[in-house]
Amino acid sequence: MSQIAPPYEQHKYWMQRAVSLAELAGDAGEVPVGAIVVDKTGNAIAEAQNYRERHNDPTAHAEVIALRLAGQYVHSWHLNDCTLYVTLEPCPMCAGAIIQARIKLLVYGADDPKTGAIRTVINIPDSPCSYHRLAVLGGILESNCRQQLQAWFAQKRMSK
Repeated sequence: MSQIAPPYEQHKYWMQRAVSLAELAGDAGEVPVGAIVVDKTGNAIAEAQNYRERHNDPTAHAEVIALRLAGQYVHSWHLNDCTLYVTLEPCPMCAGAIIQARIKLLVYGADDPKTGAIRTVINIPDSPCSYHRLAVLGGILESNCRQQLQAWFAQKRMSK
């Protein structure tokens, strides 16, 4: 799937795939977050979902796993020409990893009003401590992403 014309349609396509990954995470008891890394030719080179609970690993966020897999795929931690799609605005840890990987474009779905480190709570990409200028596009399929998270958390609260 390398040639989907207008860019917004490409973003919607990949975000929908990330939403599907998030659904799998939610079904497995994880916070439903999905992430995909797409290379400059428009091909997915890595995809992941949250695995914190299943791996007992605080760093097993979808974004971090996707970045690791993409780095292995391209045999480099430099992901300069790649786009990262993620259903939820990254936290500080993930924002740092995205900067370190030198991702070209971050596309995310829903803002995170508690720990969003891209635009909502803090802005790591535009911070003086960030040596890499990250292009950001938020709000792609925002209502789908937000509703998915809200429904998962509501169900989790009801099961307690």
